[in-house]
Amino acid sequence: MRFPVLMFATLVGLAGLAPAAWADDCANASDQATLNECADKALKASDTELNTLYKQIEARLKDDPDKTRLLVSAQKAWIAFRDAECDFSAAGVAGGSVYPMIVLQCRDGLTQNRVKDFKTYLSCEEGDLSCPVPSAN
Repeated sequence: MRFPVLMFATLVGLAGLAPAAWADDCANASDQATLNECADKALKASDTELNTLYKQIEARLKDDPDKTRLLVSAQKAWIAFRDAECDFSAAGVAGGSVYPMIVLQCRDGLTQNRVKDFKTYLSCEEGDLSCPVPSAN
């Protein structure tokens, strides 16, 4: 059982993904099924945060249907990219019990990056011409 845990630690280190969103039981997980479940929980938490931020951006764009369409299009394309990228990056372990965890961790990492992007959009300075989202008034 030490090998899967060591492999997990190595893969997390290589991916640069910290299990910060995992509950205490996840930090002490010792079997692959639990590790997969914990990776799923982490992604769900990140996805929930992303959706909250997305709705805030949509609300700020409510008076600009053109930008709203661009946001929707960009988000659909980003989801397709995230999923395809993670399927590819996990291809080396396809068919293995670790595969779901690797895919989920990849998706979580990319989702966390998208969360950072959305937070940047929501905190632009007034007059920032490179920001597509108007500041909150």
